[in-house]
Amino acid sequence: MLYSLLDLAPVPEGSEIPQSFKNSSDLAQQAEAWGYHRYWLAEHHNMPGIASAATAVLIGHIASQTKTIRVGAGGIMLPNHAPYMVAEAFGTLAALHGDRIDLGLGRAPGTDMQTARALRRGMASGHGAPDSFPQDVVDLMGFLGPLDPEARVRAFPGQGSNVPVWILGSSLYGAQLAAQLGLPYAFASHFAPQALEKALDLYRRAFRPSAYLDKPYAMMAVNVFGAETEAEGIRLRTTMQQAFARLRLGQPGKLPRPVDDIAEHLSPPVLAGVNEALTISATGSPETVQQELSDILTRYAPDEVIITGQIHDHHARLRSFEIAAKALQAL
Repeated sequence: MLYSLLDLAPVPEGSEIPQSFKNSSDLAQQAEAWGYHRYWLAEHHNMPGIASAATAVLIGHIASQTKTIRVGAGGIMLPNHAPYMVAEAFGTLAALHGDRIDLGLGRAPGTDMQTARALRRGMASGHGAPDSFPQDVVDLMGFLGPLDPEARVRAFPGQGSNVPVWILGSSLYGAQLAAQLGLPYAFASHFAPQALEKALDLYRRAFRPSAYLDKPYAMMAVNVFGAETEAEGIRLRTTMQQAFARLRLGQPGKLPRPVDDIAEHLSPPVLAGVNEALTISATGSPETVQQELSDILTRYAPDEVIITGQIHDHHARLRSFEIAAKALQAL
């Protein structure tokens, strides 16, 4: 089973965006050496702790810093963009870096509604509405697919690049669409695990073979907070617990430093909600991480797993992804 890595180019407290990009380059190079198959970056906006807003630009940078690992979007939030411009951007990336580029597409705006309105300013009436997403995906795949000499609108670069398109989701909607279009599907179980089982089942049952895939291909996301000891893994996890709580409370900021006792920093209801969102996680020593990953993979049987984990210290983050890689190799 292939294993991949999801990065948000985090900006930790006490650091700045240029350092985050250096950290992501370092992580991508290490991930390539550790056997990770893909390195995906995600589009978020108006979040001080996430630097991957200009996702296609950062994908190009990471691809230029690596040699063999696939690099892509997990994902591009398609309602924020004209499909034609996404095709040009990813066609350009494919022309520069060959068959190493992936394009995962999401239906959410990746931000608050006020920022979403700023992103969509000037777009044609109706574009970007949630119900236009299926047609936008189809249009985008047309701009990336074989050249149609009769078409009046074609994407250069883009046409004929055949950049692989994925559907991302955290509900049953994406699973249904991916199945109908015969596309690979990635579920955001690292923060929205509630519908994971139903979504994977729906996708597999409803899948229609296509020119892109002859059978369903599902990927799920797992948080990993690996360290030398149980206690240190649990402590590393408090960074993501705090960040998630602040996001839910409408107070996003830079990635918080870890704390010794998370219960002293979050109220019981908030902590319970955060822990429920982070259910699909492996936390602790290398042995514990391997066992918990084994349990998750046995239960859900994904075709591929994508590992993530918001960790404040860059070296601790590297070590956690290394622990995850070794555990997945052993499995």
